[in-house]
Amino acid sequence: MADWQIREKRPLRGPRPEPAGPAVKNYITPAGLQRLKDEHLFLLSRERPAVVEVVAWAASNGDRSENADYLYGKRRLGQIDSRIRFLTKRIDAAVVTNPAAPRQGSSATRVFFGATVTYKDAAGLEHVVSIVGIDEVDLDRGYISWRSPLANALMKASPGDRVELRAPAKTEHLEIIEVEYAPIPMDPFREPLGAQSTPKVERS
Repeated sequence: MADWQIREKRPLRGPRPEPAGPAVKNYITPAGLQRLKDEHLFLLSRERPAVVEVVAWAASNGDRSENADYLYGKRRLGQIDSRIRFLTKRIDAAVVTNPAAPRQGSSATRVFFGATVTYKDAAGLEHVVSIVGIDEVDLDRGYISWRSPLANALMKASPGDRVELRAPAKTEHLEIIEVEYAPIPMDPFREPLGAQSTPKVERS
């Protein structure tokens, strides 16, 4: 029997199922969740259909192995589908917490998700950080993930408390100055430059 006949009889392997595991909560602000939803909608309703149309058009032009439009389109389609799956999981796992929501008693001055914290480091320098979701991190604006080492060190502390920030190289002592709960501005989703959100197929 020829090699090609043997290969033809081998069963095709389907996609491997992802191992089951405990669901991880995705704490996020309302604005952060809206940004994920807007990107998800853009990919599903605009960019993916546009790329599918380009791929279909390119496939009709002949030899796919040397068709740059077809090869790029297929690769881009895989990237889009992967991003859609990721966003779907993040949205499904979302636990929305509003940083500006009123808090009662001691919880109004203790550090939890959504807090904006002013603290002093060992050198006496003051820093301000806001604790947000892992999809909302923006270090330039002082937005840190609730799962980061710094956020873990600050959690449940109140003004006047001293906490330890443990890092691989050293342990740093921090002093909590102020804890505030207020709106945390988030940039909305913007269509990325170069995104193919409308069909660009030339028809004869």
